[in-house]
Amino acid sequence: MTLKIDIDDGAGVAPYEQVRAQISEQARAGVLPVGYRLPTVRGLAESLGLAANTVAKAYRALESDGVIETRGRNGTFVASAGSAAEREAASAARAYAERVRRLGLADGVALDAVRDALRAVYGDRG
Repeated sequence: MTLKIDIDDGAGVAPYEQVRAQISEQARAGVLPVGYRLPTVRGLAESLGLAANTVAKAYRALESDGVIETRGRNGTFVASAGSAAEREAASAARAYAERVRRLGLADGVALDAVRDALRAVYGDRG
């Protein structure tokens, strides 16, 4: 198994975001299993024809999202992203719930706002 990334210069999406999205998707789909060692920033940048700063920005975003983890000189690895993503989502949900309560909104209004936001981000799925 190897990391496969295709950069589309005409996509209208920044190259770092293309790198971030493709690694994230491959990790979440299990194509890149937990513990898979990713190429170095410089190595991946060279293989994709990108600046090292572009790949570094993607790696920082992935690490912030809990998809990858850097282990110092040992390298960068796919983390157990599902549990990290779920923890972050739960934390964000709790912060939201606390905020709408302080605003004095009823739970039904708060849930409607979440549904509207999800539809806006994911599209109307039914």
